[in-house]
Amino acid sequence: MPESTKDLFPERLRAARALRELNQDALATRTKLQPSAISHFETGTRKPSFDNLKRLADALDVTTDYLLGRVEDPHGVAAPDQLYRDIEKLSSADREIAELFIESLKQRKQKDSE
Repeated sequence: MPESTKDLFPERLRAARALRELNQDALATRTKLQPSAISHFETGTRKPSFDNLKRLADALDVTTDYLLGRVEDPHGVAAPDQLYRDIEKLSSADREIAELFIESLKQRKQKDSE
């Protein structure tokens, strides 16, 4: 993840909390986290675990992609997630074809940038 995206999380968390008109204590209560944890997340001194990230997103009614700075829309999902969302529904043979195709695209991109 680019450094600028990492730095965006505390800002997005504060913005989403303000949008929902919650103070840190109220968000802590909704997420069953300590108020000090919310404070640490908002100042950037700590990063949430995956489970805590999900709790924060659910409590604030935003996506984890928004909190992580991957999308601008609070309810949006980043494009790469959509690409892989249905891969489990493919047969193993079709999954192999998809993997080969993606590898071919990756090699083409590398060749173009040389």
